[in-house]
Amino acid sequence: MADVNRGNRPLSPHISIYRPQLTSMTSILTRITGNALLITTLLIVWWFLAAASSPEAFVTAGAVLTSWFGDLVMVLSLLGIWYHTLAGVRHLIWDTGSMLEIGRAEMLGWICLGGSVVLTILTVIIV
Repeated sequence: MADVNRGNRPLSPHISIYRPQLTSMTSILTRITGNALLITTLLIVWWFLAAASSPEAFVTAGAVLTSWFGDLVMVLSLLGIWYHTLAGVRHLIWDTGSMLEIGRAEMLGWICLGGSVVLTILTVIIV
């Protein structure tokens, strides 16, 4: 076996020298949006339970969800849904063995990011 002089080189990428890549950041964002959508799901379930329980509870839930904060949460959730959907399509494309080259994988990442913003804006305008 060859004697490799390692010197003072790190054995693995360190946070101070590692440059995050678009594909790794979009992968992390996919996980974050998936978990954030669970919170939105709980809010919607709360709204349904309030509707089934009493008029007072429904008014309270409706007031929270239609406030400026509720609108912000719902629009961000819509952005998360679109991003998560496009990222899922990106992974389906990769599962076929297509577009795995660095340039094309980064292009898919930009399409996910830009497409989710555009689709969110279109959805807000249409609905």
